[in-house]
Parts: sequence; structure tokens; C-alpha cells
Amino acid sequence: MSVLVGIGVNDDGYREIIGVVEGLKEDKESWKNFLRHLKDRGLKGVRLVISDKCLGLVESINEFYPEAKWQRCVVHYYRNVFSMVPRGKVKEVAAMLRAIHAQEDHEAAQEKASQVASRLDGMKLSSAARLVRDGIEETLSYMSFPREYWHRIRTNNPMERIMREIRRRTRVVGCFPDGHSALMLVAARLRHIASSKWGSCVYLNMKRLYEESMDEAA
Repeated sequence: MSVLVGIGVNDDGYREIIGVVEGLKEDKESWKNFLRHLKDRGLKGVRLVISDKCLGLVESINEFYPEAKWQRCVVHYYRNVFSMVPRGKVKEVAAMLRAIHAQEDHEAAQEKASQVASRLDGMKLSSAARLVRDGIEETLSYMSFPREYWHRIRTNNPMERIMREIRRRTRVVGCFPDGHSALMLVAARLRHIASSKWGSCVYLNMKRLYEESMDEAA
């Protein structure tokens, strides 16, 4: 059984735990139910959804939040590429991929990605090259937002850290009598995280986003 968790950044720039539910598995129906749960509870104004390429979630976003962009976690994307690369060449390929996301704007990143794909072809890594060509655009959505946000919104690392903490707690218990008891433990840990420094420090300066939105509307 899975436990689905969502975190978000509110209008004041603080992070919040916005939802946690049971999921029989990470399939489309479970993610649709989770997004419906969030929407029914009043979640609105979603501008960006950051995740790994979980197709059940990605396919459901447009149904509930059609205005939101989807950002594929850059770290997970790199791992997908590395799975198609011999171990001895991983460091070299990692540097090539990081160079794409170090570019100053979207157009430059696309151009760099094309160069990287061609170089991978030259290294006889055609599967990795194909993944760069086909998937890089999914990792560049963050470039549509203020530059100051980029390092915080191009990966799903904040969620990964939370999930590691949850797994550390659930492993201690081992086997739960039912899904509800597991959910209660996870929810209790999430409440603790939300009440700590994690939830009391400004994560994003939302003023920059509002200013940019006003400039675009002008």
C-alpha cells in the first residue's frame, strides 16, 4: 500500500503539508482521488506541480488543474538517463546534463540539450540520447518562473526528504494492522514536520511571482 503526500507553497511563501491519503498503489485512479480530495478541500491557484514521472499523477493534473505546469524532477530525470549509461561514463554524462540546466534561459537550455544528445550519439549511447531529446522539455518548466526560484522548484528533493523521514518511522513499526493505522502514524509525523522550522521559514519570496504576473498582464 502507498501513502500519497502533497506539499505546497502558500501565498505568503511558506511551505505547508496540503494532504495525505491512502493509495492502494500509485496508479492513475489513486492520484485522481488524491487530487479530487485536495480540490474538494479548497486547493486552488496551483501554478506548478513538481514530481517524478509518475504517469498516474501526470495524466491526472490537467483534469483538475489545467492551468498548472508540470515540472519533472531533474534529479529523477538524471537517474533515468544514468540507467542507460555504463557506470564508467556516468560522471561525464552527469556533467553534460548539469550543463543543460545551468543555461541562462529556456532557449539556451534547449540548444544545449540538442548538443548533448548529439554528443551522446557520438559516444554510442543512443538510448540516453533519445531520452534527452524526448524528455528534456519536461524538465525545463521551472524556467517559466522567476530566476530566484529555479534552484528550489526544479527538483522534488523537499518531498524526498520528507518521505525518507516517514520511511524511517514506518520501518521501526514494520507491519501495520491496517492502512488506517499506517496513515495515522504518517499524518502524526507530517504534523510534527509542519510545526517545526520547516513550516515556519519563508521558502519562496512570492512578491517576485506577483510582480512578474503583473508585468505579463501589462
